[in-house]
Amino acid sequence: MPYPIEKKLVIAVSSRAVFDMQEANSVFDDQGIETYRKYQLDRLEIPFDRGVAFPFIRRLLRLNKLYPEQQPVEVVVLSRNSSDTGQRFFRSCRHYGLAISRGAFLSGQSPHLYIGAYNASLFLSANRGDVVDATIRGFPAGLVLPNKLEDDETDHELRIAFDFDGVLANDEAERVYAKENRLEHFHAHEVANAQKPHDPGPLKDLFIKIGFFQKLEAKRTLQEPSYIPALRVAIVTARNAPANERMVTTLREWGFDAAELFLMGGIEKKRVLDVLKPHIFFDDQVVHLEGAAATTPSVLVPFGVRNDELRKAVIPDAKALDLSA
Repeated sequence: MPYPIEKKLVIAVSSRAVFDMQEANSVFDDQGIETYRKYQLDRLEIPFDRGVAFPFIRRLLRLNKLYPEQQPVEVVVLSRNSSDTGQRFFRSCRHYGLAISRGAFLSGQSPHLYIGAYNASLFLSANRGDVVDATIRGFPAGLVLPNKLEDDETDHELRIAFDFDGVLANDEAERVYAKENRLEHFHAHEVANAQKPHDPGPLKDLFIKIGFFQKLEAKRTLQEPSYIPALRVAIVTARNAPANERMVTTLREWGFDAAELFLMGGIEKKRVLDVLKPHIFFDDQVVHLEGAAATTPSVLVPFGVRNDELRKAVIPDAKALDLSA
């Protein structure tokens, strides 16, 4: 029988999103493809260091151990790398206990076209062009931003933080604000539409599927009073009242009511993120990520009006081959 990937929460990752391949990438840039391949083959038994998305992926896969009957999570790799580097990737996964066994190594071809084939609700990559190309084509994708945070192995809880507009919801409200650049117009628009749910943004499907876990966690907590939930979900948004009402209407329409909600209203998001300490934070605005990325594993979702110029700057499929992503 075919593997029932339609019933899973599937996350697709590039090799550089999970592991720190900066040194290997430098070899590729400086000495070319053949030297790079030999470099990887000579180091098959040396695990890669952990990358930006590693803490998120490790804890996400732990949900399969907590719910062994459902096995609800699948992580697949979609990489520009060759199969030679794929060997080292999978050996590194085994070294760290990451149950990743499926994916594609495309020897320089763009991986984003296969996001739908693997039924992925998210593609995480360190390659800006691949992420922008995926977003242009309507796939849910995010660019992991560099940081050097250590993963606390004693912390088993998975904490995920999302921005709202341009990430979970579409950018309708952001376009209203961008047109006039006046907060009162934005608030008036959202109050007038308070009972009208927003259309979905790129990560709505991921958000809803994560909500399934929270329902499992709530049920298990009732059955096992001593059980400590393994998952927390937060929305950290620049909105404040009265624009919160339409957001709540939208979340209710989606059947998701268990997220922690932080209404920042212009206060720097980093102030909350440094307390919450999420293992991954998704936002569509670089201005909110510049400070946060130093202390929080952060992902840019290049969707909506805030990223029009970024998307124009990357010509789909017109870049030189890059085997290191």
